[in-house]
Amino acid sequence: MKALRNVYKITMLAAVIILIGSCTKLDQKVYSVVPNQNFWSTPEQIAAGIAPAYASLTNVPDGDYHDLAEIPGDDMIVPARGADWLADGQWIQLWQHKWTATTAQVQDCWTALYSGIGQINFILSIVDNLNPEPDGIKSIDAELKTLRALYYYWAMDLYGNIPLVTSFQTDASTLTNTPRKDIYNFIDSELNNNLQYLSTDVSATTYGRVTKYTAFCTLAKLYLNAGTYTGTPQWAKAMQMCDSVILAGKYSLEANYFDNFSTDNQASTENIFVVPFDHANIGGMEWQMETLHYDNDKNYGVPGGSWNGYCTNSEFYSLYDTTSVYTVKGQNTYRTFNDERAGQFIIGQQYKVPATYPPNINVLSHSDDASLKIQDNGTNLDLAFYPNFNLISSADNTFRLAGLRNVKYFPQSGVNTDQSNDMVLYRLADVYLMRAEASLRNGTTSALDLGYINAIRERAYSGDNSHDWKMSDLTLTNIYDERGRELAWENFRRQDAIRFGTFGNARTPQKDKDADDHWQIFPIPANQHTANTNLKQNPGYPPF
Repeated sequence: MKALRNVYKITMLAAVIILIGSCTKLDQKVYSVVPNQNFWSTPEQIAAGIAPAYASLTNVPDGDYHDLAEIPGDDMIVPARGADWLADGQWIQLWQHKWTATTAQVQDCWTALYSGIGQINFILSIVDNLNPEPDGIKSIDAELKTLRALYYYWAMDLYGNIPLVTSFQTDASTLTNTPRKDIYNFIDSELNNNLQYLSTDVSATTYGRVTKYTAFCTLAKLYLNAGTYTGTPQWAKAMQMCDSVILAGKYSLEANYFDNFSTDNQASTENIFVVPFDHANIGGMEWQMETLHYDNDKNYGVPGGSWNGYCTNSEFYSLYDTTSVYTVKGQNTYRTFNDERAGQFIIGQQYKVPATYPPNINVLSHSDDASLKIQDNGTNLDLAFYPNFNLISSADNTFRLAGLRNVKYFPQSGVNTDQSNDMVLYRLADVYLMRAEASLRNGTTSALDLGYINAIRERAYSGDNSHDWKMSDLTLTNIYDERGRELAWENFRRQDAIRFGTFGNARTPQKDKDADDHWQIFPIPANQHTANTNLKQNPGYPPF
């Protein structure tokens, strides 16, 4: 059991005090509320009281938000392998930019985000009406409002013109769209107004909870993308927010890249804000099931096999330095990637030898012992993953092997669903990259920014500085590619692609160039309009 994850286990305790129902339609049904007057008096009780506000986060980094944040970019794809992952075509729609207001993830992500907002509004309605008010009420409110601002940031980023509701008493049927720029201003104000009351503690007590550094990171993201959201860039403000994290000295790069994502990653000195998961108590982390092949149980120990879904193709994989050192031991050849990060993708023939952590070193890449080869039990083909494929859907047997699978969040042997790896929302390497980009766009690039980039690159190359950049290497193209290498599958690629102007590009397989920019935000979901006909559709999509 991971003691640092206790705040999430408290969610179950808090359910005794506050029971919150569905908010699919932007409203909640409160089934019971136990008297709270004497409850909010100790740190443990406060943690229990606010814990439901965090519950919806488990649906964000590895749920429908993850699908919307990554698949429309260029680093993740979910091909239809025959009937597998074909569903109603939504995975293909997300890749090809052909989604609609009824696409499953478009509808379900909205529900997940507004569920978090609704829970927070309800908890605020309880705690702000206690008499006498609990000690530290400003800090309690600040934590809840900052988390709510984060949910609104994600919703505004994805859907643009969304309803703004800050009171639990709001009649859902009266809500209308609020312009994206106004949502931006609300988020900006909420975060800045509550900064002074947020904790600066970085310890087991605040693990998985909002701190001042969570707010700084959210503001950095907000300002980095301000040009997209409002038409007015805010590069200097983005730099300032990054500096607020960096100069605090609370975080440092992990020596090993993969230690940020392991099953024991609660010890990371780099991760700023995470969603804790635990196989026994906090379910929902299904990374290994989503990406590994049905027969990867033979080398990754996943009982019953995985789902053979999410993968990466050659276009994105080509960003990585895949040069390696090969070592022969008896009949086997083992590979160690020069750039650690390239090891997150598994490529080529798979063997009946347990994969070892971290995934960038001592990877069995070839064996003369043919009996060690894993086969795809469905086709009897050798289980060998390949990156080059030109179709998004195929029933051909070999297509079951198309795409490189991602083991950044290293699989947990003996576990099917519900891995224990905590999922990272913000970490220091991203802050370094944001700072360097904002500085470059602001025309104020310095040796400091170069140092941040090279710290990341030296870590990637296990301390080898021969791959460091020079000042002339600090270009937007290079920073974009470095963000891809460092942050693959971490929920930033769609956003980055929009900011760097590549989002609408044609891609292999089978994605045409976007005809216009309306695809940069998703449509207002059809089920939300059914529930509230005041909601208007976003530009470019068929009106309701």
